[in-house]
Amino acid sequence: MQLENELTAQIQGLLDKQEIHDQLMRYCRAIDRCDMDLLKSVYHPDAIDEHGVFSGNAMEFCEFVIPSQRRHEHAMHSICNVLTELDGDKAFVESYFVAYNYDKEEDGKYYDTTVGGRYVDRFEKRDGVWRIAHRVVVMDWNRYHPTMAVWDEGLFASLTVRGSQGESDPVYRIRELGSGKPERSSGSE
Repeated sequence: MQLENELTAQIQGLLDKQEIHDQLMRYCRAIDRCDMDLLKSVYHPDAIDEHGVFSGNAMEFCEFVIPSQRRHEHAMHSICNVLTELDGDKAFVESYFVAYNYDKEEDGKYYDTTVGGRYVDRFEKRDGVWRIAHRVVVMDWNRYHPTMAVWDEGLFASLTVRGSQGESDPVYRIRELGSGKPERSSGSE
């Protein structure tokens, strides 16, 4: 019986860690696609977010950050090296991130901004759901420079499906796409 209880606890721990990881991935989708409802869903209503330019209630952070994110022509957040330490209905989570933004500045030129840092989070499980209760954003490094992006030349000219903000992004249409095999382009067979 003790072995069965230990195994059940281990399985629950894995499920909890997976739910926390999924919330981190939802955060990235929400912030990059400017999806306010999804962004709010990763936080508890009384959560705190200390995000550098903003420090306060996470719902207010969402209202602040989405309009700010809309000014970026392209944005991508990636999370890696997630370490989750479970403690009952609390979890202490450190996630490394790289955030990239592509913007046209006042001088008419495009610039790349890349930030590397960590989300230091306290998650809490309330009513059976893990959400962020407190987030502190730590910046470890950054780069800001004129872009070297190539959009319409060589190999990149054929990559015409591009990410976008809002519901026009392909991720929001994936369930609507057919399940047949993709058509092949002519000339390469």
